Amino acid sequence: MALSFFDQFMSPSFLGIPLMAIALVLPWTFYPEASPQWVTNRYMTLQGWFINRFTQQLLLPLNVGGHKWAMLLTSLMLFIFSLNMMGLLPYTFTPTTQLSLNMALAVPLWLATVLIGMRNQPTVALGHLLPEGTPGPLIPVLIVIETLSLFIRPLALGVRLTANLTAGHLLIQLIATAVFVLAPLMPTVAILTAIVLVLLTILEVAVAMIQAYVFVLLLSLYLQENV
Repeated sequence: MALSFFDQFMSPSFLGIPLMAIALVLPWTFYPEASPQWVTNRYMTLQGWFINRFTQQLLLPLNVGGHKWAMLLTSLMLFIFSLNMMGLLPYTFTPTTQLSLNMALAVPLWLATVLIGMRNQPTVALGHLLPEGTPGPLIPVLIVIETLSLFIRPLALGVRLTANLTAGHLLIQLIATAVFVLAPLMPTVAILTAIVLVLLTILEVAVAMIQAYVFVLLLSLYLQENV
């Protein structure tokens, strides 16, 4: 049976149980809970330092009203980062390559930022739809354009994450297939291709971290406009 390269992006199931549910729960086992002891191990200290530094960097451009989102944004960053990294392991499924999952994360959070802006400062929130000093004839056109750009934001969040991870994983599979095909025919070319595969895998590790950060960063910028 010939398998398609895109079969790796289908949501698999085992004994009728969707493996996406297991993949979504598994990342939380990687982060141990905080200990009530004063002295902890090095892993807990490093984890706490990283979370504190990331939270400080994330909240730097936000007003005080947006600091309530600190725990949510930090947890979301760690969650997406863990899912992206797990997907680079052999014989694993990456839930963040599914547009449905990414949109399920992007739409409610984006909508929450918009509703916060409409509740706390409706004049400023609606003012974003019409830049100051706009000529009269262009007002209807600009309102339509700004409204469309507002509703495209969650789509951009979900599609960006999906497209980057899907393209990287597909390229890794293509190059890996080329290595196995060229190994018995042209060993030298196969070794060079394998080196390219290793470098590409390192690049994908960086992409997995960057895309998780970009997702949360853009969400924090949307929040900044509404707090």
